[in-house]
Amino acid sequence: MFDVIIAGGSYAGMAAALQLVRARRKVAIVDAGQRRNRFASASHGLLGQDGRAPGAIFEDAKAQLLKYPDLHWMNGSVVAASREQGGFAVRTAQGETLAGKRLVLATGVQDHLPDVPGLRERWGRSVHHCPYCHGYELEQGALGVLAVGELSMHQALLLPEWGPTTFFLNGAFEPNPDQLRQLAARGVGIERTAVAAVSGEGERACVELADGRCIALAGLFVGSMISVQGGLAEQLGCAFADSPLGAVIGTDAAKETSVPGVFACGDAARAMASVSFAIADGAMAGIAAHRSLAFEGLH
Repeated sequence: MFDVIIAGGSYAGMAAALQLVRARRKVAIVDAGQRRNRFASASHGLLGQDGRAPGAIFEDAKAQLLKYPDLHWMNGSVVAASREQGGFAVRTAQGETLAGKRLVLATGVQDHLPDVPGLRERWGRSVHHCPYCHGYELEQGALGVLAVGELSMHQALLLPEWGPTTFFLNGAFEPNPDQLRQLAARGVGIERTAVAAVSGEGERACVELADGRCIALAGLFVGSMISVQGGLAEQLGCAFADSPLGAVIGTDAAKETSVPGVFACGDAARAMASVSFAIADGAMAGIAAHRSLAFEGLH
């Protein structure tokens, strides 16, 4: 039996594992290799790693982890999880069953984008979700926000920090008079014509409108709706917390879910996502899982 099983081996899962193996606990990571930022050519805003390729950051971190003898890495995905005597059992898509005293859910999320032709193909290249991650590199060029609902107001008001901004409403949202005043105060242009498609080569975007115009941009931002991957939290009975982008796994400050012994971290357990936050979340989950083992039976 492992001390801790971690479902998901991206940044949050690896950060959790690092704390645990350094406490000499036996840890299994089951990883499907589907990092959320795999579409981006570079990761920005991560201290000490700014501008590096996400794959290079991942491979370095994995290599460092594999030096610890108490780490067991499995390529695959966890498809089932249940509480068993003394802990938890998980089953992988490859048919293997693992037992662990604690379970960390770091499965990440699925992004759901508006149904606009060309949008998904440019996700992570010329279509972005986070200006803190990608805004600086756009060199204060023309930017756009594609509305998905009222939550897009936040993006539209924030984005002028990085460049002149156009808010493409696309029938998904209509600002009220007070919101129009705020947008005007920030210098945000409003485009009500429907968006027909998104095109553009490389890291440039062009928003094609239904009336035939094409608005060239340095970058287009859109708030993707999210859903937690894997279905494990539902199987275990973990409570969820609502967010403007979709439900995430609910946790306390120590990243423990409503099910004792089950912890959750990274994008699956927070709406505001970045690699920095994922690493911090994972470290907290790993430390909390270790302390729950160390202090078991003392209370």
